Order: sequence, then C-alpha cells, then structure tokens
Amino acid sequence: MTPNRYRQGGRGLTITHATTESPLGLLMIAATDRGICFVQFGESRKVLLEALREEYPDARLERMREPVSQEFQQCMEALRNYLAEEQPSLDLPVDVRATAFQMRVWNYLQSIPSGEVRSYGEVAAAIGQPTAARAVAGACAANRVALAIPCHRVIRGSGDLGGYRWGIERKRELLELERSHLSGKATAPFGHGSVTPTTTAKNSH
Repeated sequence: MTPNRYRQGGRGLTITHATTESPLGLLMIAATDRGICFVQFGESRKVLLEALREEYPDARLERMREPVSQEFQQCMEALRNYLAEEQPSLDLPVDVRATAFQMRVWNYLQSIPSGEVRSYGEVAAAIGQPTAARAVAGACAANRVALAIPCHRVIRGSGDLGGYRWGIERKRELLELERSHLSGKATAPFGHGSVTPTTTAKNSH
C-alpha cells in the first residue's frame, strides 16, 4: 500500500472483510486485491468494523459475499487452522502501510520461527539498530495484522511477556500453541520465568 494511499484513508481502495469465530475470540480479516491489510480480534463485529473503518476511513468496505474468492478462503482457512492447532505456522500475503523502520521490524518478525521468541533488544540488534529496543516495541504496537505479522513472538528481555495489542492472555495462548506444535506435547506456560532471551530490553508494547 503506497504511503499516499494510506494517508488518504484508503481512498480508491476496495477492502473486503469477513469475521469468524476462533479459539481466541471473534476475528476479522480484511484484504485488498494485493493482500491482507487488517487482522484483529474483537468483542463484536460492530467493534471490529468500526476499527477497520477508523483505519481506512475513505476506502470502500465490502462484506465478503458468496462465492468467496479462492484466495480469501485460503487465508481464512489458514488462520482458523492455525488457531485450532491444525497448522504450525502462517505465510500470508500482506498489504500494509509502514515506515521504513516498521517494515524492517515486521519483516524480521516474520522470520522468527514458530515456537520461538525474541526480546525487543534482540530484534533491534538483528535489524542493525541495537539501541532501538523502545522503537521496536512501538513498531510491534503499531501492527494491524495480528498473526500474519507475529508481534506476539517478541517479549521483554526479562522473560516477561510484555504487552500485546489484543490482550496479554491471547499472547500467552498463542505462544503456548506454537510451542505445543513444536514439541508435539503440552509445555510449561509462558510469562512465569520459562523464557530467558539472551538480550535484556525493558520495553513492552
């Protein structure tokens, strides 16, 4: 998505959206013809639609109608299967607006293997800006496509989970889900000293 198009509130874009129940609550996915631009959890369809409209106030928003396009259906199924523990990871096309720094962070997050975590400081070092841990936390907080850009895989250097735009319990459950895929069995819960990244960062999002 071009910076100009995003600044114009998505003017000229048609964004198709649909909601689905998931093990972690109601989930909305929305996409342009180039990829996913919005994946968020919410308490109701109304709340999610308002969030989508706030993000793209001048775009044409259309509820997905039957027959669902093959590409959109594949994205929905991938998200549902992932949350139902039937699929270990996600690789979805994304169409979002970001600053150059945010894009570097988000691209790196997509490279973190499912079942693993990094601290904010480790992410900053990995993108060549070791003093930018706080900015990394800000980039994680700005993420609008949950799961597709896995900001839940970034935690505090102390091992605490830090924050999460869609609730700390969802973050814990997502990490435990990925660990169970990795090990093939139940694992100890996150957020209680079970994770010790190598780099300390006192930031959250």
